[in-house]
Amino acid sequence: SWRFRGFPLIFQIPENFHKMFGFGCDCFHWSRGVSDFDLESSEPKPFSLPSPLPCWPQGQGFATGRINLGEIEVVKITEFHRVWSSDSPHGKSKRATIYRAEEIPKGFHCLGHYCQPTDQSLRGYILAARATKPVNADDPPPLKKPLSYSLVWSADSERNGRGYFWLPNPPIGYRAMGVVVTGEPGEPEAEEVRCVREDLTESCETSEMVLEVGSSKKSNRSGSPFSVWSIRPCERGMRSQGVAVGSFFCCTYDLSSGRTVRDVACLKNLDPALHAMPNLDQVHAVIEHYGPTVYFHPEESYMPSSVQWFFKNGALLYRSGKSQGEPINSTGSNLPVGGCNDMEFWIDLAEDEEAKSDLKKGNLESAELYVHVKPALGGTFTDIVMWIFCPFNGPATLKIGLFTLPMTRIGEHVGDWEHFTFRVCNFSGELWQMFFSQHSGGGWVDASDIEFVEGNKAAVYSSKHGHASFPHPGMYLQGSSKLGIGVRNDVAKSEYSLDSSQRYVIVAAEYLGKGAVAEPCWLQYMREWGPIIAYDSGSEINKIINRLPLVVRFSVENIVDLFPIALYGEEGPTGPKEKDNWEGDELC
Repeated sequence: SWRFRGFPLIFQIPENFHKMFGFGCDCFHWSRGVSDFDLESSEPKPFSLPSPLPCWPQGQGFATGRINLGEIEVVKITEFHRVWSSDSPHGKSKRATIYRAEEIPKGFHCLGHYCQPTDQSLRGYILAARATKPVNADDPPPLKKPLSYSLVWSADSERNGRGYFWLPNPPIGYRAMGVVVTGEPGEPEAEEVRCVREDLTESCETSEMVLEVGSSKKSNRSGSPFSVWSIRPCERGMRSQGVAVGSFFCCTYDLSSGRTVRDVACLKNLDPALHAMPNLDQVHAVIEHYGPTVYFHPEESYMPSSVQWFFKNGALLYRSGKSQGEPINSTGSNLPVGGCNDMEFWIDLAEDEEAKSDLKKGNLESAELYVHVKPALGGTFTDIVMWIFCPFNGPATLKIGLFTLPMTRIGEHVGDWEHFTFRVCNFSGELWQMFFSQHSGGGWVDASDIEFVEGNKAAVYSSKHGHASFPHPGMYLQGSSKLGIGVRNDVAKSEYSLDSSQRYVIVAAEYLGKGAVAEPCWLQYMREWGPIIAYDSGSEINKIINRLPLVVRFSVENIVDLFPIALYGEEGPTGPKEKDNWEGDELC
């Protein structure tokens, strides 16, 4: 990924800039009204993976349909009955649909209702729960009915009827798990959902806004602003116990993503053994079934390689205060291990120019994916994190309006660690989401929006020179898409590819216990995989400007003059274990 040292660049754009460079213009377009047929046909359709799931190897609780959380057992419900949908006059706002769980197994109790955008495939769940053992008369049961319900909001939908959003009022010492929606003004039955004893819950926060309604009294009965949010545990990562219920939260006050919600909670997994996690045989089967194919750009100059190939072909270990580098053993056994990045050590390319050039090119034939397997969302999901190593990250390409400007140094650094993650549901073994890492950020993509290339194996597109991961081919702009200014990420399918279902090595799976997976020596190296080199960015900027046509060169120079120009530089990244997402959740 591209990383720059120094002060951030700040773009100050003249008012007539879009006219000068031919972007940001307004366009006329036709818009037809939305008919009843359009609304009906736009109701979410269930999504299923392209191919059937295999019979997984034998294990404990993985893909058995139920998960034991300690005092309660939960089952994932995916059969729904539509309760209510919002209107979207003339297609100007997003619609949402509310569902009630159907076909709940005997003895289990629903914990809330499910909500999702109407324009997405039906791809959700709600958990139902039951006590795992008989409750003594003197002990508080893990589940209790709500005492009553409080009306949060209501609306009249011209096509879909009335909708009433209710928050369960739990007994003292219990927490509500989500909101209930009805089509009638009467309070829901107490039997509709269960509340959970407080010590069996974790705090939760808002995730994605699903629906937002303004204060117009035409659109709702109360006249108050209203929003609906999906929720998730506040603490997420491989050691966190929070379990997402699949329910939602709603309110009539301003709220933003990542805000702690007081009125509802998530579940907590108190099973220290995490019985629903796959064993090693099942992990291999999951990877072989879902392992994506990574496609590199047809003009990629800097391919990945195995770590061993990188070490064998001239990589050197440097120590602060010493001018000479030390060859690295093929296993990395002579690298310093543990600790943190104290800047005392770093890795660099070979000193010989020919060997250095060869190292930069990488070696696709030797490349492999390094796999970290870890629990997610309290062990109800498994994250398969696939790390890929490139000996060199090439220069960036700048886009300014209609002009594409390849840089000669900015963006370069030795050593490039990138990754993508696929998340598997431990109830069924079904692929649920994928995370595509992109320059210290990235995003989750639902399985229904993934490109599948063979069976249930997805495509991952690696960007030219920068190796960021994307779900579909095309050009992705890192910067302002509105102004057309930023760094280009070009991705395309080519003959250069890497099948992660075959070419992988599991390097860590801490939940399996000590010794279950032999971690390689190089994984314990916590310092940088490339040197720090500072240089004057002014000369680089001047080279870029000199490539522009004379008619626009002066204007671009004026824009560049507005930047607080600083020193960029090359800096190699730290290894996978030093990344926040090694133990934590992915950073979006």
